[in-house]
Amino acid sequence: MTAAMLNTLVTRLSPPPIPAVQAWGKSYDGSQGSLIDLSQAVPGYPAHEKMLQWLGEAASSLAYTNYGPIEGETILREAYATHVSEIYDAKISADNIHITSGCNQAFVCASMVAASAGHTILVTDPFYFNHETTLAMLGIKTGKVNCTASEGFVPTIDDIKMAMTPDVRALALVTPNNPTGAIYPADRLQVIFDFCRDAGIWLILDETYRDFLPDGAGAPHGLFATADWQENLIELYSFSKSFCIPGHRLGAIVAGGAVVEQIAKIMDNLQICPPRAPQAALARALPALTEWRAGNRLEIEVRAKALRDVMAELDGWALESIGAYFAFVRHPFDGMASEMVAEQLAKRAGILAIPGEYFGERQTPFLRFAFANADAQTIRELRGRLAGFGL
Repeated sequence: MTAAMLNTLVTRLSPPPIPAVQAWGKSYDGSQGSLIDLSQAVPGYPAHEKMLQWLGEAASSLAYTNYGPIEGETILREAYATHVSEIYDAKISADNIHITSGCNQAFVCASMVAASAGHTILVTDPFYFNHETTLAMLGIKTGKVNCTASEGFVPTIDDIKMAMTPDVRALALVTPNNPTGAIYPADRLQVIFDFCRDAGIWLILDETYRDFLPDGAGAPHGLFATADWQENLIELYSFSKSFCIPGHRLGAIVAGGAVVEQIAKIMDNLQICPPRAPQAALARALPALTEWRAGNRLEIEVRAKALRDVMAELDGWALESIGAYFAFVRHPFDGMASEMVAEQLAKRAGILAIPGEYFGERQTPFLRFAFANADAQTIRELRGRLAGFGL
């Protein structure tokens, strides 16, 4: 008997990182108090009661038990097009919208429509680990755009130019960034987009965390006002964070009609259609829960301030970047892998954080804190635990 082979593009990948980190917490003895979980980007407050009501009504309706449109429910595509148009002061139609089962799936679709096996998609370094593994599984090469603490982990146009090769088909950016929290300035994004247009490549812009920009930040960018933006821009979004429904797996793509048409071919093979009941509920929630979402954004700012205050009082630890849900923190243990630091931090101090090298091998001096899951009082508890932690 000869054993069947497995796909080496998959088998050579590491296991999913979040469960691995959370497993360290099971060895924590509770001596410092309750476990503080800063590992996963989840909202630390529940969905609105109306959201839950609308989800229940849609889930119990026969209207949503059959297959739906591949591109998503018309009511949600129209509602989201209106929403995006208001945010960016641009003219976005339902034909520009494709609903997906979460933003990770949106990235899979965007990558597949922009590049094929053997081509290259550029990502920043540090990168969001699911982006890197997605490309690896598809046989798409990953090019790295170096981002440094001195530049606030925002890519420069020179760094992008240095990473360019003839086989690059797209540049993938995340803003506000995962893992660093860095918020890319609108003028920098415009310069980068202009470069992508000149180079004839796609800009895949993941804006999963755009609802948590600082108060008064205004529109995240003006790219949708650029003439013929549809020829080079694919924008991604997640409903999970703003509406506190990550388990319902809904995301969205904004792109030109020709791109949406091609993505429908991909989605028909991935899932046929996104989950229908949550789409119906979200179509109602988008206009109705604006004030509630704004209040949650302010709550995240309170949590960010609490973390800034904590880090300012700690010797050795350095807050290098913070924004939306994330902080990128430099640990004080020079020469020590952050995986070792994070494991001991979980087991001895009861703090779960993601090691920097999970976002790129050059990121070993850092840890990612996903602070949105903890309230300000819990975040303040980090002061004593980090101050008393040594290796």
